[in-house]
Amino acid sequence: MSFNRLTEGQLDALKEISNIGMGHAATALSQLIGSTVYLRVPKITVVDIARVPEQLGGAERVVAGVTLQVLGDARGNILLVFPQKSALQLLSRLIKQEGEELVMNEINASTLKEVGNILASAYLSALGSLLHMTLIPSIPLLAYDMAGAIVDNVLIELSMAGDLALMVETEFSGEGADDLGVKGHFLLLPDPETLHILINAVGGDL
Repeated sequence: MSFNRLTEGQLDALKEISNIGMGHAATALSQLIGSTVYLRVPKITVVDIARVPEQLGGAERVVAGVTLQVLGDARGNILLVFPQKSALQLLSRLIKQEGEELVMNEINASTLKEVGNILASAYLSALGSLLHMTLIPSIPLLAYDMAGAIVDNVLIELSMAGDLALMVETEFSGEGADDLGVKGHFLLLPDPETLHILINAVGGDL
């Protein structure tokens, strides 16, 4: 099975999986920054990997991308992408960094990788519980560059099983004055067998 053969009902099923997983991720992020974080999944789409930069706002837009492999009973890859402004917003809350420019030093890189690790771990833990499987993330890698360069250097390497990815658009928010103002994209690239398992787990029609 490949993404381009999914029906609208199957995409809805995958969105429900992502909503559950992202709910767990929001709880984990709340604990990390010490205040309530709400995480919404407004839409889920199947995209051609070559068009991912366009979906992220353009090939020249600077983003921070955290990549992880899915290990355990199922296989695939995860890419979490934050626009530069959103990455800075997160860092300002986590390490009190101020300013309008994001300098990717060792501390900032380590912090963003940890955010990616926490979100991916929570997401995969929720999926694992649903599927009765063990799903764990690999050590995260960070790419801070133009979206086009990240696609060229990272996504293409991860897309050996196909040219399509499942993109989950996410929005992080707080309460009132505590609003994070953070947006991101969560890309899931399961291998074909894992995609089949995900669809079956939520009762999607094959």
